[in-house]
Formats: sequence, structure tokens, C-alpha cells
Amino acid sequence: MKHWRALIVLGTAQFLMVLDTSVMNVSISQLVEDFDTEVTAIQAVITLYALVMAAFMIIGGRFGDILGRRRVFTLGLVVYGVGSALTASAPTLWVLALGWSVIEGLGAALVLPAMAALVAEAYRGRDRAVAYAVIGGLAGAGIAVGPLLGGWVTTYLTWRLVFAGEVVVVVGILLGRRAVAAAAPAGTRPRLDGVGALLSATGLALGVLGVLQSSSWGWVQPRNPPFTVLGFAPTLFVIGAGVAVLAVFRWWERRRETAGADPLVHLSLLRRPVLRSGLATLLSQNLILLGLFFTIPLYLQVVQGFDAFETGLRLLPVSATMLVTSLCGSALGRVAGPRRVVRLALLILVGAVVWLLATVDPVIDDGQFAGAMAVLGVGVGLLASQLGNVVQSGVGQAERSEAGGLQFTAQNLGSALGTALIGSILIGALVQAFTSQVADDPQLSQETRDAVGVSLQAGVSFVPTDRVRSAAEREGLPPSQVDALTDSYADAQLDGLKAAILATGGVVLASFLVTRHLPTGREEPEPEPMP
Repeated sequence: MKHWRALIVLGTAQFLMVLDTSVMNVSISQLVEDFDTEVTAIQAVITLYALVMAAFMIIGGRFGDILGRRRVFTLGLVVYGVGSALTASAPTLWVLALGWSVIEGLGAALVLPAMAALVAEAYRGRDRAVAYAVIGGLAGAGIAVGPLLGGWVTTYLTWRLVFAGEVVVVVGILLGRRAVAAAAPAGTRPRLDGVGALLSATGLALGVLGVLQSSSWGWVQPRNPPFTVLGFAPTLFVIGAGVAVLAVFRWWERRRETAGADPLVHLSLLRRPVLRSGLATLLSQNLILLGLFFTIPLYLQVVQGFDAFETGLRLLPVSATMLVTSLCGSALGRVAGPRRVVRLALLILVGAVVWLLATVDPVIDDGQFAGAMAVLGVGVGLLASQLGNVVQSGVGQAERSEAGGLQFTAQNLGSALGTALIGSILIGALVQAFTSQVADDPQLSQETRDAVGVSLQAGVSFVPTDRVRSAAEREGLPPSQVDALTDSYADAQLDGLKAAILATGGVVLASFLVTRHLPTGREEPEPEPMP
């Protein structure tokens, strides 16, 4: 048991960081009420958290090399705890944004890369594979358990207790931090590349901002943006600006390496096929998981009318099978090799997506839905059991903080892409299906069709059908047209949900393309020397 104390400490930190986001997502309606604001304001707070995480993850990894990984892990936890305390007591929306989005986001950017490197330092060979399987399972479990825990606490107590509880957990982790060995620094302590840090943070922030806001701004045609560029939505321009800044970052890092100065990250790491394949598969994993965890709660809460706690209960099969499978998957990886296990996981995810598509009906079949969720958990659990170990085992000890920064940058980019892209596809399919059904419904007058068209051009949200019915009644439509309009919207909701789930299935199939260079044998991938 003593051998695994470090994993208990590090795994608890991983679970806490992931739990945080999923809890906030199910508390949106209560936060709107408590702060007397709009849903868009709370969504902006959540978006800012993702931006801070993605922008500073590589920098956080570099701090681990400069100051020491355990020290940065401890510092990050202190910062995270302060942010949680401020969030729990936030009197205004601005204080909430400062505490949760900024301070907690910066704390997580320090903790997670250091945590990944510390796991690799504490365990070797078979034990390392088991450790990363546990870490991956706890990450997935946090995503699944968050809605249940957050839903129950928000429904029956107050969301503030979740963040107050996080402070207690942080204190507990800090008390147990000595279980994590502090490795001696390898060689000369590097210096922070300030220009590279600025370019990296700016480029990633712009890219993630554009992707996250695509569902509200629109991709090409403006939907509801704060400004337009030559009459077009700003989304692609913001993403393009991010790509341009990252291109400058790449040039700057190569220039520093050529001059013999310490770069923020050695870009030569990305030339290693095993590491590159592992990072790409991690990105795909989070894109798939977060895309589905954006879509499925909408089906359960908006279409089926379940509250946050009931939604969390129906997501439990994912959590249970994900945790169990991730633990078993480490042993399977030693026998069959990570590449075969990852490809098996992707095949299972294809089956889960097909099963989910069959369960999206006006009236949910709880047994079928639970089965599909359980299969989904098996697929994600198998993925999680392999990828962290592949990434960290593909680099040397001195490079592990950098690899950790890249690892969690890939995961956060995948999360942002999953929520934004799948959300954008869902809304687009909803609009198209609703427009088509309204145009073809003989029960609706031409005046009603024109009014619906004007409303859709102004923007549409995924809302309960009762709200559509109430809006139609306020417009003075006859009962037959109210019923027809409501039925058309209900059908369009299901079409939008199915399109979003189908899109995640497309991502699963595309993910096979990035698995080519994953390790095939039982042995750990040998890290390549730095050039």
C-alpha cells in the first residue's frame, strides 16, 4: 500500500481538476439565478476557464523544470485552493470569474503537467502503466460523476458547497504531498523563455477562443457576434490569428534552440512519431468524450425534462465502466500492445455511438440508454488506460514536464473542440431540420412560416418544447398551428441530437488515422535522445 501512496495523492488531484468543470456545467441555471445574470454570462465564465487552461498549460509544464515538479505541484494546489475559496464566497459574477476562471485555471495549469511528470518519476514499467490507467480512469470518472455530485448539491443544498469542499480536499492533498518523491533536478536548471511564453499563451488563447465561440458567433455567416469582419463572422479570423501567432512561436523556439538558449518547449519532441501519435489520440479522445457529454445532457435535461441529479444518475454507467476498464486495460496493453488496445477501444466507441443513435427517441428507454452508456465507458476507459503512459514513456526524465504540458494542452484543445464543434453541428442541424419541417407543414400559414424564418435568422437555442409552445401562444397563433410548430421543433431537436452524435462517430473513425505510430509490442516505448 505504501508503494501506491503517491498515486493516491496525484490521482486525487487529477480527479479534483476534472470534477470541477463538470460540476460547473450542471450549475448554470442556479448561477444565473443567484447572480441575476444571463446564461451567456455564465457560459463566458466557463469559456474563460478553458482559455486559461489551454493557454498556460505548456508554461506550467516548463515551470516544473525550472522550480522542481513537486514544488510546482504544491504551488499549483495552493493557487487552486485560493481560487476555490474565492469562488465559494463570490458575491458577484466578476469575483466568480476571477476565482474560478482565472485563479483556479492557473492553478490547474501548474498542477496537471507536474502531476503527469511525477507519476512517471514515481513508477516504472508495469507499475507506470497501471498508474496511468488509474489516472486516466479517474479523469473520466470525474467527468461522469461531476454532473451527479454537482446536480445533487446544487439541487438540494448550494453549489457553493462544492467549491468549499474543494478547499478541504486541496488541504488533504497538501498534507499528503510528502508521499510524492521529489526527484533531484536533472542538469542545469533552465530559464523561462518569456517571449515564447507570451506567444504560446496568445496563440493558444486566440485559437481556443475562436473555436469555443463558434456556436454563438457562427462560422461564416454571423449569428450573434460582437463584431463582423467584412460582413463575415469573426470566428475563422480569430482562429487564423491564433494560428499565425503560433507560427511565429514556432519560428522563435527554433531560433532559440539554434542559438543554444532554453526554449519554452523543445519542438523536436513533436518529431517523435510515438509521442505525436499519442498526443493526437489524446486530443481525439477528449473531443469525442466532451462532444458526447455536451450532447447527452441536452437530450436528458431539455428533451426528457430530467433535473441535474436525475441526469447525473443516468450518466453513472459511464463512470463505473470507465474506471473498471481503465484498470483492466493496462494489463491488456502489456499483452496486446497499446496500438491494438486503442484500436479496439475505437471500435467499441463506434458501437456505442450506433447504440446511442438508436436510443434518441421522444421517450427514453432507460435500459437501452444505460447499456449504451456502459459501452461508451468501456471504450473511453480502454483509451485512457494507454495514452498517458505512451506519452510519458516516450520521453526522457528531463523532458517529462514538457511532455506533461503538451499532454494536457492536447486534452484541453480536444475538450474545447468537442464542445464547440459538436455544439455547432447540433445547432446547425436543428435549424436546418426545423426550417425544412416548417416549410413543408401544410398546417402552418405562410405568415407563420415567414415569422419563423425571421426568428431563425436572429438565432436559435436548444430549448424545451414548452418554451416554443409558449412563444407561439403569445404570438396569438391558433391551437392547431401551435401544436404543429411545437411538434416540428420537437422533431428537429431529435434530428439535431442525432447529427451531433453521428459527428462524434465520424471523429471516432477519423481517429484510426492517428494511431499508426502507437507502440505495438509489450515493451515500453524507448525515449529518443534529444537532438
